[in-house]
Amino acid sequence: MIKRVLFLASTLCTVIVVVSFALFAVEEANASSTTQKDKIEAFDTTNPTPQEEKARAKKHTKVREVIDDANDALTSPFDGITNSSNIWVQRGVPALLAFLLYFVVLRVLAGYAVKLRV
Repeated sequence: MIKRVLFLASTLCTVIVVVSFALFAVEEANASSTTQKDKIEAFDTTNPTPQEEKARAKKHTKVREVIDDANDALTSPFDGITNSSNIWVQRGVPALLAFLLYFVVLRVLAGYAVKLRV
């Protein structure tokens, strides 16, 4: 039972982080002009302010906003790790660390949870 819950949590958290980063990457790739890129960077900052959150919510669909809000919560422990001005580093490092935590660490814990019960 514990193993299934940990695997489910691991999978769900990993999917959210990966999908959110993929959507960010697609949006960045589609930005063709400097003006559009500046607007996207304002929307896609890590740990957005309430004003940035409202602007992002207006720009994105409801589904995308739910995914981004969940991603913000999952990656928030890692937001202060980098102080780079590059948006790819700001989004990529927390996403990579969240992936390692939720995919690798939770799955290792799930493996040990089964062994502890026996």
